[in-house]
Amino acid sequence: MTIAVIGRGPIGSAAARHLARAGQAVVLIGPGEPAQKATHRGVFASHWDEGRITRALDPDPFWSAVSRASIARYAEIEAESGIGFFTESGAMIAAPAGGDYMRDVAAVQAEAGINAETLTGAALAARFPCFAFPDGIEARYEPRGAGHVNPRRMVAAQTEAARRAGAEVMDATALRLDITAKGARVITDAGDVPADRVLVANGGWANTLLPEPLPLAVHARTIAFFAQDAHAQDTFAQDTFAQDTAAAPGGMPTLVYRTPAGEVPYLLPPIRYPDGQHYVKIGGDPEDSLLDTPEAVGDWFRSGGSVEVGVYLRTLIEGLMPGLDTSRMHVEPCVTVFTPEDRPAIRRLGARLAVAVAGCGRGAKCADELGGWAGVVVGGGARGPKTPPRAVPTPPPPHGRGALLRRDTGPQRARSEPRAMGWSWARATRAPARSVFRGFHFRTGAYSRAHEPARTYRPRSSRASAPGAPDSPP
Repeated sequence: MTIAVIGRGPIGSAAARHLARAGQAVVLIGPGEPAQKATHRGVFASHWDEGRITRALDPDPFWSAVSRASIARYAEIEAESGIGFFTESGAMIAAPAGGDYMRDVAAVQAEAGINAETLTGAALAARFPCFAFPDGIEARYEPRGAGHVNPRRMVAAQTEAARRAGAEVMDATALRLDITAKGARVITDAGDVPADRVLVANGGWANTLLPEPLPLAVHARTIAFFAQDAHAQDTFAQDTFAQDTAAAPGGMPTLVYRTPAGEVPYLLPPIRYPDGQHYVKIGGDPEDSLLDTPEAVGDWFRSGGSVEVGVYLRTLIEGLMPGLDTSRMHVEPCVTVFTPEDRPAIRRLGARLAVAVAGCGRGAKCADELGGWAGVVVGGGARGPKTPPRAVPTPPPPHGRGALLRRDTGPQRARSEPRAMGWSWARATRAPARSVFRGFHFRTGAYSRAHEPARTYRPRSSRASAPGAPDSPP
């Protein structure tokens, strides 16, 4: 059986590796990274970057479980491919002590037995003097098995491991699908690919290929980067793969921080980028901007990101890290893809078609587990990743058309569908045009719906022409 996997991103490349190792004939289809994004007219990918946070701790037990399962296989993937991508810098979650957020984190930590220290007050300040937290903040710090991954290298590692296991890798863009009762064909800009089954794993571009759209919300995100000199790099952290920096006094771990005001910025320590510079990175948009068409997604990536959000992020990081040099800042765009249930959409759409998309802002670190289950779903019994039964939900049944992974809240669960450890595969409501779901709001931690007016991205030219809209940082 030949399986075509569309999307050479974190989930697609992981699925290709698992399928190839299971003995399936695999063709992994996706374009390479363009040399000039500003003039590129094809598809884009958010993994074209050097740093993503990875950690076991999470307030949500599902995301913690799939992350732990993936992290446990990082060394295996690096060994299979010969490509390193994980840096064990340590990871920290911080929020006001006594709040629901840290209570949920503590509950997940206790249930899963995650090794993490609890730090507050003077102990927190002494351990990590690079941060200036206000009074009343509690932090949970993972010194081992946490830090950051290089998503470019992680995808390269998964792709190379898949290739070594027998997969064919095709540098092409899928344009459309031709699926009949007798077989499937992927029409690409480099020729047609015949296959028995197709897995669509191309993130925010999935609905351009699927016969019926999924209720996905693609949000514009802006990331701010601050260049650091050699002294700052020595002060905060090193970024050599697998180097032991977790216990260095004053070393900067990755950080997810829910502020007392409700913002949720995330930070990464200095990481070396292809231009030779080391950058401290911060993300966490104050508002959601929905990208509701493929053209809007492309325009967003070509725009270079939001200068206004960059200024907001600089203000946040200057308050949190007063010793950081913020004089050399630039911003870059990316996107995140969400489902209404805040769960990945991994399911069969028919006898020959399956989909695996929507990392919901956490997809990079747990992509190997999600890709493994995607392989199980599209392969129809292909051997998936070796994961303890409690770690992940049961994959959907072959007849699970319209199923999305969501948390099982009780009576409304369809009786005919399987259930495992509090999670179920539930029927998704088909969204009308301009999906009813807008996604997760980083500032409030809430989910927004269609009755709330959506902010639609405007290209930089139109933003700059608006009264008082800056075209460049002050």
